[in-house]
Amino acid sequence: MAVRATVSQFPIDSDAQEASGIPWGLTVTPFAAKDENGQSPVYGSDGHLLPRCENCYAYFNTYCELDQWAWNCSLCGTVNGLSSQGIARYSHPQSCAEMMSSFIDLELPLEGSEEIVHARPVYVAAVDLSSSEEFLELTKSALQAALEALAPKSLFGLATFSHKLGLYDVQGPIPVVKNVFISQDAEGTLPIELEDVMPLLQFLAPVETCKDHITSALETLKPTTSWDRTPGTGQELDGVLMGGRGFGAAMEALFNYLGSEYGNTFALARVFAFLSGPPDHGPGQLDTRRYGEQYASKGEGADRALLPEQTPFYKDLAAVAVQAGVCVDIFAVTNEYTDLASLKFLSIESGGSLFLYSNTDDSTLPQDMYRMLSRPYAFNCVLRLRTSTEFKPGHSYGHFFPDPQYENVQHIICCDSYATYAYDFYFSNDVGFSRHASEQPLVQIAFQYTVVLAPEEPYGSELVSSSRGKHSIKRRLRIRTLQYGTARNLNELYDGVDPEVVLSLLVHKVILASLEEGVREGRMLLHDWLVILTAQYNEALKLIQYKNGSSSMTGQVDVSFLQCPQLQPLPRLVFALLRNPLLRFHEEGVHPDYRIYLQCLFSALEPSFLHRAIYPVLTSYSTPDKQAYPRHSLSRAALITSSSPIFFLDAFSTLIVFYSSTADPSLPFPPPQDCLLRSTINRLKQERCITPKLVLIRGGQDDATAFENYLIEEQDVEGTGLTSVMGFVSFLEDITQSVLEYMK
Repeated sequence: MAVRATVSQFPIDSDAQEASGIPWGLTVTPFAAKDENGQSPVYGSDGHLLPRCENCYAYFNTYCELDQWAWNCSLCGTVNGLSSQGIARYSHPQSCAEMMSSFIDLELPLEGSEEIVHARPVYVAAVDLSSSEEFLELTKSALQAALEALAPKSLFGLATFSHKLGLYDVQGPIPVVKNVFISQDAEGTLPIELEDVMPLLQFLAPVETCKDHITSALETLKPTTSWDRTPGTGQELDGVLMGGRGFGAAMEALFNYLGSEYGNTFALARVFAFLSGPPDHGPGQLDTRRYGEQYASKGEGADRALLPEQTPFYKDLAAVAVQAGVCVDIFAVTNEYTDLASLKFLSIESGGSLFLYSNTDDSTLPQDMYRMLSRPYAFNCVLRLRTSTEFKPGHSYGHFFPDPQYENVQHIICCDSYATYAYDFYFSNDVGFSRHASEQPLVQIAFQYTVVLAPEEPYGSELVSSSRGKHSIKRRLRIRTLQYGTARNLNELYDGVDPEVVLSLLVHKVILASLEEGVREGRMLLHDWLVILTAQYNEALKLIQYKNGSSSMTGQVDVSFLQCPQLQPLPRLVFALLRNPLLRFHEEGVHPDYRIYLQCLFSALEPSFLHRAIYPVLTSYSTPDKQAYPRHSLSRAALITSSSPIFFLDAFSTLIVFYSSTADPSLPFPPPQDCLLRSTINRLKQERCITPKLVLIRGGQDDATAFENYLIEEQDVEGTGLTSVMGFVSFLEDITQSVLEYMK
């Protein structure tokens, strides 16, 4: 469980917090195997015996005072009596994880039948046949990769959808498909229950005995042709027959089908939905004409109208999926408008992921599929953040759904080791924190989760794949209690700023503002935040002062935060975020589906990944085996002033190796496999949650546009409605002027 706060020392009170201009909060990656310093939790058992505070329900931890019969809650100060079990437990403190560390992971007893204790992982692929041959070839490759990643004892089902829903029986020698026609009516239902078409346990095949049969079934997949369609199918537009993609009905039927065995055959089912365009047939069909109309208008409305969903169908369907124990991953391979604004809820609210690929040629779908299924994941998770009494969590951000009954409790259906969530804080009183060292602010994060283990896997392992034993379900409780210092003044506060975490909170806030008010409002919010931060920093350090009763000013605005290294990255990060497609205008050619994809991706990334996605890291090498400089600004000037021949750019989803046109021809190109640069690339690829594309460019010979597009500091920060000048330097001048206006 990695936890990173925006400031290492918390503001002493609400006045200090307000005066600083820094967002106050933290990010948490609950299923990360280690903390942010690389430390593992102390493992233990009997999590249900861990004492809890009678007042605030916090868990006993190393910061609590303990005597023979009672303990003081470190969060709220309540004195709690110990049960006879607790007294016995703490008479041997060296045997208790919670006495040894503030980061613990305890096993809980599992409630339920013998079947659920040994339930098997279930995976279902739902493939769009209203598609092209190229799309199906890519999907087949992805599913072949998935079969290699799945644990042998897993169950796998193959379904297809178009104007009909197909279920495959792959347990016999020859794959058999049974089809059910989907009504074209938006309010229609399937004429027959899927259980009556094919019993579920006939549909779900064991991977270890049926892998070849599944592969054979995949080879039979063909796109639906016009001959397959009934005359009434699809929408006829200008005499051309369109449609036949009954995605909504297919998903709803599959969830109900799988839900019958939830808690018996499986504890979590994952559905992989492969989509080549917008649903346009039956329930859940989407009207994609709104894209054309909005694009033609090129008005402010274009940015606002394409961000909200046009129907609650898929949000409601996500609730059906959750009730059925199903997590949905959507893989959209399309460059036509598919209205991901409506579809995204099905994946993110059921605990799944949303992937978008604009074409089949250079898609990383098979690699992403393998990567996603090879890494550990937890399911049926509950995340709860508690604080000491002086402050409270405000907004919470991330792909979860809040508990309908309890405040600050989030449910996460499926959580991998990368999934990150964020919280911001506010003071619950006017007094703030005590200045006594014995009463420091505390945060406790509790994460209750379930994993599937094979018997030979040790307790500390969280792997779900590559094991041949009988699966068993384990319920666990992971708790992290953190104590923070308080800053005595703004200098101390600024010195403890973590710019990557500040960026994370800003991204969450501008996404929220964009969804509610439109992209223009999101941009203005970000611009104004930087202006206010800069003004308050200059005021706090007394760099600018107005003479009494006069509008004349002494001093010069420090817009680069020269006196505070921790704040120096922030102007560049804001500049880069304003230039990111997330906040670019519709008329600048940003596809609305791509914007939605970025919103979903960025709101789940941990801070260092998000930093690279917004402002890539540019490194130089004197040879493929020797790094020259660890970080350059993203400008042509940086390249010119550096005498290094090789540059490596890490933009999170893209990695670029660029040899300058003046590089010595004797330098090996591409970089050899056994060099430092190549091992760095391989390590970064391994660490990523998605598969980054590697691009190798030789300056003067290859087209360098892909690399030059990332050199943003000489490019326009277009579309703000606030500035029409060029480059980062001019952007800083604009901020300076805005600061002067603000401070008058």
